[in-house]
Amino acid sequence: MDGISVVVDAPMEAAERALRESLVEVGFGVLTEIDLSATLKEKLGEDRPPMKILGACNPKFASQALNLDPSMALLLPCNVVLEEVPEGTRVTAVDPRALMRDRPELTDQVSELLQQALSKSVERA
Repeated sequence: MDGISVVVDAPMEAAERALRESLVEVGFGVLTEIDLSATLKEKLGEDRPPMKILGACNPKFASQALNLDPSMALLLPCNVVLEEVPEGTRVTAVDPRALMRDRPELTDQVSELLQQALSKSVERA
């Protein structure tokens, strides 16, 4: 899957805090949060390195997408994954251009904003 990815030289808590601030700065809010490691531990007894999925949404672009095609709701919100790696925390966002190749007028802007948020989170952490 095509994604937009950075590695933050910080523990996951600090990287998440920086990411959330950066997402807000570029117009996104976090609608959902899934602690994947905790869920797999609870349901399957599996121990995994920390991993969290944040569902980020920019209301302006979400509305535009839904106005173009209500089935775009299948792609909302944009998933942003934080995972612990030896270098710190990898932060990867889904690249909307990979999911909606026929809508560059919308996806190029959203991809750019997600890239800005990830880059800012590296600077903030």
